[in-house]
Amino acid sequence: MSSYNWNAEDYQQNSAAQQQWACELIAKLALTGSENLLDLGCGDGKITAEIADRLPNGTVIGIDNSSSMITLARQQYPANRYPNLTFERMDARALAFENQFDVVFSNAVLHWIKDHRPVIGGLFKSLKPGGKILLQMGAKGGISAYLAVLDQILLLPEWKIYFQNFEFPYGFMGVEEYEVMLLAAGFQIQRVELIAKDALHANKEKFKGWIRTTWLPYTERVPEGEREQFIELIATRYLEKKPQDAEGRVHVPMVRLEVAAEKV
Repeated sequence: MSSYNWNAEDYQQNSAAQQQWACELIAKLALTGSENLLDLGCGDGKITAEIADRLPNGTVIGIDNSSSMITLARQQYPANRYPNLTFERMDARALAFENQFDVVFSNAVLHWIKDHRPVIGGLFKSLKPGGKILLQMGAKGGISAYLAVLDQILLLPEWKIYFQNFEFPYGFMGVEEYEVMLLAAGFQIQRVELIAKDALHANKEKFKGWIRTTWLPYTERVPEGEREQFIELIATRYLEKKPQDAEGRVHVPMVRLEVAAEKV
């Protein structure tokens, strides 16, 4: 997670799908306005600030492992305008909180971590008794059409040279394995379910922006001078399989894993 060079400003311009999913997830929190909340993997802080607006009598801490994301979040959502909101650089696998939060929220983040057990243990410790988690992340087998195109490209001679000893970088989980980890940490499970999503990109350029800003484990292995060519090829090959719709939009079908649990 920490080894990737996140471009916070570029991500901000190419994360419309993630933002939409976050808004849908926030609605499920049913906030009363006075909770202390942790946003795990806050990114550029846009969603974290929106949550802070909904908690006039509460507090929000946004954490992220990327220093560029935290810097941008602090610049855009300063304490003088958001007195109940703070941002900290922190690894989700080494949370430094204890009995502090009523709610932990996380959207489109945890699939960046391969072993979720230290995260889940840290979440349990971070929550007050009665505190809840609501997490959504990529699921096992949840983006198969896109990954099939990517896998084919990695076999081409001109790109294969950059992917020697490459290991699949994401921690996509299934329902049963997540339930086992939650129970082992002490959580009472409310639900763990798969939810179908359509990641919608306004046009091919926005689709390429999504590839460029969120598929760093792949793009960063390619020399910088060849990176745009690599991204263009991924986008073109994908659109041969799943063409743009009548409005020119690009659809990437996905399945997300959504987790709701409580510390009793």
